[in-house]
Amino acid sequence: MGPKKLNAKGSAEKKKRMMCLDIKHVIVEKHERGVRVVDLAKQYDRSTSTICTILKQKESIKAITPAKGVKIISKLRTSVHEEMEKLLFVWLTEKQLAGDTVTESIICEKARDIYGDLVQQTAGTSTDEASEESFKASRGWFDNFKKRTGIHSVRHGEAASLDVKAAEDFIITFAELIEAEGYIPQQIFNCDETGLFWKKMPRRTYITAEEKSMPGHKPMKDRLTLALCANASGDCKIKPLLVYHSENPRAFKSHKILKEKLQVMWRANAKAWVTRQFFVEWVNLVFGPAIKKYLLENNLPLQALLVLDNAPAHPPNLEDDILEEFKYIKVLYLPANTTPILQPMDQQVISNFKKLFTKHLFRRCFEDTESTNLTLREFWKDHYNIVTCLRIIDMAWQGVTRRTLNSAWKKLWPEVVSKRDFEGFEPEVLVVEEIVSLGKSMGLQVNEEDVNDLVEKHNEELTTEDLKELEQQQNTEVLQEINAEEPEAEMVIATSEIKEMLGMWEKISEFIEKKHPEKVATGRALALCNDTCLTHFRNILKGRKKQTSLDRFLLKRPASESEESVAKKAKVISSTSASIFV
Repeated sequence: MGPKKLNAKGSAEKKKRMMCLDIKHVIVEKHERGVRVVDLAKQYDRSTSTICTILKQKESIKAITPAKGVKIISKLRTSVHEEMEKLLFVWLTEKQLAGDTVTESIICEKARDIYGDLVQQTAGTSTDEASEESFKASRGWFDNFKKRTGIHSVRHGEAASLDVKAAEDFIITFAELIEAEGYIPQQIFNCDETGLFWKKMPRRTYITAEEKSMPGHKPMKDRLTLALCANASGDCKIKPLLVYHSENPRAFKSHKILKEKLQVMWRANAKAWVTRQFFVEWVNLVFGPAIKKYLLENNLPLQALLVLDNAPAHPPNLEDDILEEFKYIKVLYLPANTTPILQPMDQQVISNFKKLFTKHLFRRCFEDTESTNLTLREFWKDHYNIVTCLRIIDMAWQGVTRRTLNSAWKKLWPEVVSKRDFEGFEPEVLVVEEIVSLGKSMGLQVNEEDVNDLVEKHNEELTTEDLKELEQQQNTEVLQEINAEEPEAEMVIATSEIKEMLGMWEKISEFIEKKHPEKVATGRALALCNDTCLTHFRNILKGRKKQTSLDRFLLKRPASESEESVAKKAKVISSTSASIFV
């Protein structure tokens, strides 16, 4: 151990102890709940003057919302840096959940782009505080960002490109596996996820222009994620997995929807993305039973191969999570950076599905506006909901033909693709032409380029504005879900019961803060529970304290006040209190 550093007076200097922002938030919150400064100083091993300094700055501390993992706020980290990192983390999560390969250079480039956009959008910010030149996205910044966020699957070096050599080698390996195991086209399946902005219209339509000019929530940004799966012969489509941001949309209640009866497996999370848990549930509850029934009905051996990309929802040990009765299902993963080349679902299947979705959506718009007095705006705003969308998804998926599904394997397994035409094949060109015709019948300005552009936009790169909206949606999703439920008759809860519960929460949270090794993750979990659950009960207590103070104030009669007037006032107060607490 080296010698202690001495100050100008010759005495040993005390090492400055930094306090993380999460602890400062907790200190402020506990003091507001009535914990004394002396007790806070003992609990956090700080001087009372340090605690008092924190409390003096409580308004500033409460206003700070740092990016994930940032514990110390310095003058070098401006509000623009904080906002940039929060949006960057949203973007990165989207990329990783989609199975896209990201590298250090890609992340740094995106960070600079977001930072530059935010600087331009921040009117009146001084050059010193938010200069685009002040953020270089250096290697040091990247390493710290990576540690703070705990991101994974990040490669170093230049932007990843398609690995043609790996794709060629895999085609050979795949052919050898097929021959060795004796698989036939009916037994080999491919599954892939795709995003669907189910309320998006072509960019030149007046509905799109109208929405762009409106503030607030943009329905056209409302996205869901679908996992589509079918076999190489094209005669077995599996019920899709659908992930939305709401577990129980309001339209479900008004239409009396039973999720078990839907033509999709319905799941929900704030990001509307497929997770490992959802995918494993889909494999065991939908995929496994469906292919078992299909193979038995066609007198085929119970043997199946599921081809997947390496998205996080498809972990390498997925076979370990498959139920015992479906252990005959084997999983094969495509090499990294080869999915655009090899993934069958990416070979026009998903594109064809989205064009069919748009066709059926336009047809529904046309039929409803023709048979009623509704305008297109009224239909779009008040009559097109997630229930209607689910029906259109089912029609579009059923409309994807055997030939489309079979020909998608041309690059990975060319020998399996049939040379003959299947009945009912509908070329994509005809689908696009019908969409254009329906659009023009409704008075929309739309052409073939607009339709193709709309399909591509479902997978386009998220802009800074998109990331802002997505981050805001993710932060408020839990509260929106709580508020969406119709409240039942309010139950009267005793004040003593609320205080007892809050006391127990205090002990539990203190225990977790001290004993749990994952400080950042548990801190955020505790904060979320505190904001979404316990704030409700604290507000009840605050309301009752205010009422008690009002009662006492009114009951403090002046010396000249008569006993009769006091009695009348007390009666009024009593009736008022009763009406408040019922």
